[in-house]
Amino acid sequence: MLNILVADGNARDGRAGRIAATGQSSAQAYAAILKALAPDIVATILNPADADAALPGGVGLASFDGVIVTGSELHVTDETPAVQRQIALMRDCLAAGLAVFGSCWGVQVAAVVAGGRAGRNPRGPEFGFARRIVPTRSGQAHPLLSGRPAAFDAPAMHLDAVIEPPPDCRVLAENGLLAVQAIEIVRGEGVFWGTQYHPELDLDAVAAMLRLSSAEVVEAGLCRTPGEVEAYAAELDALHADPEGRLDLVWRHGLGPEVMAPIRRRREIANFLDRLVRPRARR
Repeated sequence: MLNILVADGNARDGRAGRIAATGQSSAQAYAAILKALAPDIVATILNPADADAALPGGVGLASFDGVIVTGSELHVTDETPAVQRQIALMRDCLAAGLAVFGSCWGVQVAAVVAGGRAGRNPRGPEFGFARRIVPTRSGQAHPLLSGRPAAFDAPAMHLDAVIEPPPDCRVLAENGLLAVQAIEIVRGEGVFWGTQYHPELDLDAVAAMLRLSSAEVVEAGLCRTPGEVEAYAAELDALHADPEGRLDLVWRHGLGPEVMAPIRRRREIANFLDRLVRPRARR
């Protein structure tokens, strides 16, 4: 049995918006994926952005085999209590020697804790999918990316990113818009693996997040009107509902098996569990 702490990166309003859009919070979605990948996992959800967030009575960080930090609508550059509490949690997890995985927000928080810098990506946002992600030389043999091809696409949804990676980290993947698409950070016994892209997002969740980010998508010039965003999202919903029957949409959106096949889309999460968490739990 593995005990995994799932830390939702959103504050209350963000969680409510995500639940309204998709039927579940980011942490609930991650917990469901963990159970699908490994039925022996017990997932505990924590909302560390909240002032009253607390682990169950008698449970400390040492009780967990690993930690996952979800995405968030927050910005790490905002020095709000909701952000600072999550920075403190990441620092505590790494200081406790835990294995930590994060996507999007989680990567940015880990980079800041380790001395890097995160903020608005000067090359522009990624909405929908990060295209042609390429493992770096360090990433080609790294277990986080085990099984990934020489170039791949993945769901992505971000304005912010890691702009300056922390000292002594290993940048594992990049693409034309971002130099840090995947990273490893080691601090003492604590190990962080993470991706700026979202291996946890199904296509219907990508569609929902596009709708929530409609104004930003239009502002970035990726769609001309909110109606175009809705049309794009509707096609992703249709593709999610009938992936084998809508080959026209697979072709139109240029999506390959690394996105379309769930087990391949979630590869980094499975690698984190099998290549980092389980070996450390057996020690």
